[in-house]
Amino acid sequence: VRDAVVTSIATTIVSFLPVFAMEAAEGKLLHPLALTKTFALLAAFILGIVVLPTLVHILFNIKFDSKKIRKVWNGILIISGILIFIIWFSWPALALIAIGINNLYANRWPEHKKEFTNYINVAITVLFAVFFLSKEWLPLGAHNSLFINFIFVAGIIAFILTALMSMVYYYEPILRWALINKKKFLLLPVFTLLFGILIWLGFNQAFGFIGNGLEKIGWKSVRQTSFWEGSSTKFPGIGKEFMPSLNEGSFLLMPTSMPHTSIEKNLEYIETLDKRLSVIPEVDVAVGKWGRVNSALDPAPVQMFENTINYRSEYILNEDGHKQQFKVDKEDSFILKSGNKYNPRKEAFRIIPRDSLIQDSNGEYFRQWRPEIKNPNDIWNEIVKVTNIPGLTSAPKLQPIEARLVMLSTGMRAPMGLKVYGPDLASIEKAGLLFEQALKDVSTVKASSVFYDRAVGAPYLEIKLNREAMARYGMRVSDVQEVLQVAIGGMALSNSVEGRERFPIRVRYARELRDNPEDLKRILIPSMNGVQIPLEEIADISYTKDAQMIRSENTFLLGYVIFDKHEGKAEVDVVEDAAKILEEKITSGALILPKGVTYKFAGNYEHQIRASKRLSIVIPISLLIILLLLYFQFKTIIASMIHFSGVFVAFAGGFIMIWLYGQDWFLNFAVSGVNLRDMFQIHPINLSVAVWVGFIALFGIATDDGVMMGTYIHQTFEEKKPSTVHEVREAVVEAGKKRIRPAMMTTAVAVIALLPILSSTGKGADIMIPMAIPTFGGMIIQVMTVFVVPLFQAIWREWSVTNDAKKETQLIQNQ
Repeated sequence: VRDAVVTSIATTIVSFLPVFAMEAAEGKLLHPLALTKTFALLAAFILGIVVLPTLVHILFNIKFDSKKIRKVWNGILIISGILIFIIWFSWPALALIAIGINNLYANRWPEHKKEFTNYINVAITVLFAVFFLSKEWLPLGAHNSLFINFIFVAGIIAFILTALMSMVYYYEPILRWALINKKKFLLLPVFTLLFGILIWLGFNQAFGFIGNGLEKIGWKSVRQTSFWEGSSTKFPGIGKEFMPSLNEGSFLLMPTSMPHTSIEKNLEYIETLDKRLSVIPEVDVAVGKWGRVNSALDPAPVQMFENTINYRSEYILNEDGHKQQFKVDKEDSFILKSGNKYNPRKEAFRIIPRDSLIQDSNGEYFRQWRPEIKNPNDIWNEIVKVTNIPGLTSAPKLQPIEARLVMLSTGMRAPMGLKVYGPDLASIEKAGLLFEQALKDVSTVKASSVFYDRAVGAPYLEIKLNREAMARYGMRVSDVQEVLQVAIGGMALSNSVEGRERFPIRVRYARELRDNPEDLKRILIPSMNGVQIPLEEIADISYTKDAQMIRSENTFLLGYVIFDKHEGKAEVDVVEDAAKILEEKITSGALILPKGVTYKFAGNYEHQIRASKRLSIVIPISLLIILLLLYFQFKTIIASMIHFSGVFVAFAGGFIMIWLYGQDWFLNFAVSGVNLRDMFQIHPINLSVAVWVGFIALFGIATDDGVMMGTYIHQTFEEKKPSTVHEVREAVVEAGKKRIRPAMMTTAVAVIALLPILSSTGKGADIMIPMAIPTFGGMIIQVMTVFVVPLFQAIWREWSVTNDAKKETQLIQNQ
């Protein structure tokens, strides 16, 4: 057992090396996860290999009266349970009391029913474990009673355990059939592996070599056949993205106005946005920001708005972030402190403040979203509807922290965009408008979200000094500019000291003398002889259009074309589609760029490409190290490859589960009014860094069952040394029978533990779920390894036995 445990823990730890190799944002996010898992495994290893055996050895060597100790121990359990229940009113205390009482009456059972005590203890433990799992999990939602949730959770666990116990029960006959019909059985893992590759790469890429071969021998239209096109449509491959967005509990709405929009109009826009957003019942606070701080770190133009929108949680939460229960009557109406009642099922929806409700641990949860609002995406759709204002552009779906990260890393206010470089602003402006029109033709791009950030178009009041006229009055340019600076912009000439505070004394024309161009013409400029000359006598005042903001990157002038994807589309696929369309338009002449203009796609697409390149190097290295660890355990390449085969089967299982998540029919039914697709948040999953981390975790544990079973098979062969095919098969069956139960226990623990994660909705669930999906699917499919590993072992050993027999026969014949 020691060698198998050490190898299993080592492979699991090594599998997380790619996570430690990650950099930038994904590294900062996932390094703590890898460290936590590594330290937990090391602690489990030390506890299981060093501490527990030592404690067991010490305890079993102590001589004492077992009956008296058992009575004392059970008495302590009962008393502790009673005290805990009285003091903290904790339900687990009842489990302690029940187990203690059951153990005290163990001697009352007849001899042939002595094992009933253990069965009852297990039943009590399972009952309370399922109860608390149901209470914390609430898979069917808070609107269903705890009893209904308990029945549902118990049913799921019973189904999983029954399926795995059935595997234990029927393992021997299935394994014997597989040993006799090896080729037939091996079709199952081979088909599983091919299906996983088909899902991952897509039909066109996975079987493209067949199409290329058929085209070379003359069948040029093979890719236009209905079979090929239908298969390519059915299996397009899994989309790619950088990282799923974390639910921050708030949105950041960032529309823009036109560069020529006046300050007064922008102020009106920001006020209108705040008023419209506050009408949405699910919105708690909406605060609009316009302008920027006096810092180069916040280069926001005056036409850009930032509305931070905090929306309410689905249910009222307490200080610890858990759902709060409130008092209701027999008709499920909430009883308010004022004495009034509110029934959300019968009355119109309205928000009840938390302070107006009465807390009750046996009450119901208060939902703060309207019935038609199911998730934060629905809230965002409501925001988009009410903020559709003429004169304002649409805005990509962003969150405050996410937006800051995107803007700091790319400079854009969207997760996807196009950077346009050029020699001058006019060329960039022309190219940006052309790109804006071209990107609207991309089917996967949301046309309403495509927008070129206009740089040119801001109105400027230009004062052109007439030097000849100034010379006639004996004026200098610096003197005129100083007067204009003081009169229009103001100048701090001194400071007023009031206690510890200082206030600048600024000299400036009164507002009514400088608030329009006609008044500016009458600003008086003193000449050399003291005569006051109106500004219009020595200067021409006119309007002109110019850049609102000048951006640059790597010494090149820069412009942004931002866009967003349709719901359900992958970021990388959208960018690749857009790049293809632009390339086709440029090649065909439909899109002619000004001279000197270049472009590149930016945003999360760049991060995904960078992360994929690194993972494509470190993941194979990690798998190679796992293979080396297996070699150190089994000392032969063949045995190592046999046990390493579990990685490929589990790998395919992960992709099959991802494919199932993208099928409309998968789990599309309701239980107690809750659709299981909504419960487990089933929707198309894209390949992201989070998904690959799930596969990385799967690689480490995929070999565990095979190592555990293969180690015992290896030991059995060393002990029995079978010399015939029949003896080899019997040895394999015997070893498999003794390791199938712990293998199924490992799978059951992993699968049941992942269920609450798959249905989680709290903070971090957006990343945890994609990480858990491949692990969940891989652990289910890797059950196949309890047959594959013994089968390959049997093939190898049978070949060795047969080969040895042939050599002996040949040797005898030669003699």
